[in-house]
Amino acid sequence: MHTEAANAVRNCDSEGGFSLEKSTGPCYLDSMSSHSQFYIDGKWTDAESAQTLEVIDPASESAAGKISLGSHADVDKAVAAARRAFADFSVTTKDERIALLERIVGCYESRQEELAQLVSKEMGSLIGFSRSEQVPSGLGHFQQTLETLKAYDFEEDHGSTRWSREPIGVCAMITPWNWPLNQIAAKVAPALAAGCTMVLKPSEIAPLDAFVVAEILHEAGVPAGVFNLVNGTGPDVGEYMAGHPGVDMVSFTGSTRAGILVAKAAAGTIKRVTQELGGKSPNILLDDADMETAVSGGVLGCFGNAGQSCDAPSRMFVPASRYEEAVEIAKNTAEGVSNRQPLDDNAKAEDIGPVVSQIQYDKIQGLLEKGVSEGARVVVGGPGRAEGFNKGYFVRPTVFADVHNEMTVAREEIFGPALSMIPYKSEDEAIALANDTPYGLAGYVSSGDLARARHVASRIRAGNIYINGAPPDSSAPFGGYKQSGNGREFGTLGLEEYLEVKAIAGHQA
Repeated sequence: MHTEAANAVRNCDSEGGFSLEKSTGPCYLDSMSSHSQFYIDGKWTDAESAQTLEVIDPASESAAGKISLGSHADVDKAVAAARRAFADFSVTTKDERIALLERIVGCYESRQEELAQLVSKEMGSLIGFSRSEQVPSGLGHFQQTLETLKAYDFEEDHGSTRWSREPIGVCAMITPWNWPLNQIAAKVAPALAAGCTMVLKPSEIAPLDAFVVAEILHEAGVPAGVFNLVNGTGPDVGEYMAGHPGVDMVSFTGSTRAGILVAKAAAGTIKRVTQELGGKSPNILLDDADMETAVSGGVLGCFGNAGQSCDAPSRMFVPASRYEEAVEIAKNTAEGVSNRQPLDDNAKAEDIGPVVSQIQYDKIQGLLEKGVSEGARVVVGGPGRAEGFNKGYFVRPTVFADVHNEMTVAREEIFGPALSMIPYKSEDEAIALANDTPYGLAGYVSSGDLARARHVASRIRAGNIYINGAPPDSSAPFGGYKQSGNGREFGTLGLEEYLEVKAIAGHQA
């Protein structure tokens, strides 16, 4: 945590540009990570309400911190600050915004271990995973957006008409708890690159890292009012932000249920809404796949981050002729995954921590019990707290076999370390089963024949497909079909979500 005094600010900008000498409030995290203020108009500001919320450490079930909960008045102040700042920030040059993002990257790099510790404490991610995945994912979006901005042309001529891309305005950002830094950076970075101003509401379940993000932006010299942070619940703050007449765009990541409410709230003011929502992603293993590699990789991919990823490959489709072979590989792989305390430096890369909250734990347990009652075969794990723990939200890594597509565990997003294995008889059947879902965020295909894998990938109705274990690409557009959302994040298309297009006829002689 911080060791400097409350008003001391590190100078992250040693190579020119401007940097602030002082903060204007308590910009540090104490041992309890308590925060009674919001970051509005370039300074830390007392909340309008006295209502607070404890942030629960999911491993100990005790308080890891406390935050103030925002009100409509806090949102009004933040939106007003963003609107004032938009007039000047929207006309900054591309080079000025490039320099700003470069300073942000430098400040972020200096805070990585602190961020890793906070993410592990607030949402239960193993410290090794926080260091290798959670924190770098946020940094990666700032870096990728910087490269995207450098190459991006905001104006182009078509005959005598100029097409001009301009910042959309004030953006409301509502982010989830499962990949907190990833989702904050995936919204804040392109908004800054576009010249927008913003109000961020992070998840109240895992909000502590967002305070450090605010400090990073402050230290990097983001002008007052461009970035604002208000904490609160979805019904009290999130929906009000979405419907606020001073907001021009809403970017939301979370559940499909909550996304519907956000869209309804935003509809009255006809603002742009982009959403990345739930998923139930299929993982199709073709009969010529390297079964050992494909199954073990699929199991670990499903269990990563304790299964709390919207694009987790949670439905594994296996050819009937190789089904029992695959089930045995899945069993062996899952038995090698252990539940660990978040700050255990001795945990293996494949181990998992607790899920984020009591509510999430109870939901997962209910779905695991549903799987058993509907006839799925428990290969590993199943309902109940993980062995060796008498407290904490530790879920047993679970593999269900003999699942069919009508079962609840094949249709609902469990959002925990639970894999459903489904047999199929033909390639066409596998594709039909994969697409038999209201979701369409991601899909996975494994085959020894790349042309065959490409053909299957082209038939999966989802926004992101990964062939033979390919890693994510932060420059590629990310988003879903159907009830998995609308719009795209990352890279060029992610930047363009924050831009309006103006056509100026007669611009060229």
